[in-house]
Amino acid sequence: MALPDDPDLIATTDGRVPGRRGRATRQRLLECTTELLVATPWRSIKVIDIAREAGTSPATFYQYFENVEAAITVLAEELVEGAGELAGLVDGDWSEGASWTTAVAVVQGFMDYWETNRAVFRVVELTTVEGDLRFQGLRVRALNAVTVTLARVIATTSDGSPAGSDPMAAAGTLIAMLAQVAGHRYGFEFWGIRTASLVDSQARMLHWAVTGRPAPEGATVPGADGPPPRTGPVVGGGAAAARTAQVKAARAKGSVPAGDGGGVGSGAPSHPGSKNGTGVPKKPKRK
Repeated sequence: MALPDDPDLIATTDGRVPGRRGRATRQRLLECTTELLVATPWRSIKVIDIAREAGTSPATFYQYFENVEAAITVLAEELVEGAGELAGLVDGDWSEGASWTTAVAVVQGFMDYWETNRAVFRVVELTTVEGDLRFQGLRVRALNAVTVTLARVIATTSDGSPAGSDPMAAAGTLIAMLAQVAGHRYGFEFWGIRTASLVDSQARMLHWAVTGRPAPEGATVPGADGPPPRTGPVVGGGAAAARTAQVKAARAKGSVPAGDGGGVGSGAPSHPGSKNGTGVPKKPKRK
């Protein structure tokens, strides 16, 4: 993350405007918070954990943030800025000769955006489900610019989208699809579904909804050739392997307990009373 262009937008907890060194310290604290979020439940992160990771003291942390949640809120607000680039991709060339390339770029861009901010999105998604209106509002803002832009493109590109008569409804449905698939990418990988295949499928649906035309004959995403039929999980897919390496790196730094899987694989947490980490609680013994 780069330092903010406008230092006047940043203030310490007591209202002072930090200098360049202070802004660099604040940015480092945010980066360390993100690193800890990769493999640690956010409610388990303490101020001292972030300060230790950043090589500073809790007192320094409190100069910039009231608590851990305040730091995560700042990270969530940055999601809104990143969504602007996605809106630019959506507003690309949807003419017949370029529409497939644009559709693939939009889907791949969304996958990359979500992957870059996966740790923060996980917190935003969880707190939104729990009813936290602050994070719910940030999630809406992050995706709203993309949704509105896509609705405008649908309304102006084709003479009535086959996805429905209401462009905003069609756009909202498509963005929800992109968000859900990106969020569950590792689950798909666990079952042997290639990420390239996910991009290909979504690009076809997006292309059809925007232009009213199927994907051009022979169009495909490199690496999307279908694997043989699956009857069970395929451990170690490309994205799953990358995620495993990410968690192992966090463990090596001491950021996550050795028994914490960090969400790799099926994503099902082990029940505290389970046997062998199966997630199924043990039956109490009868007396």
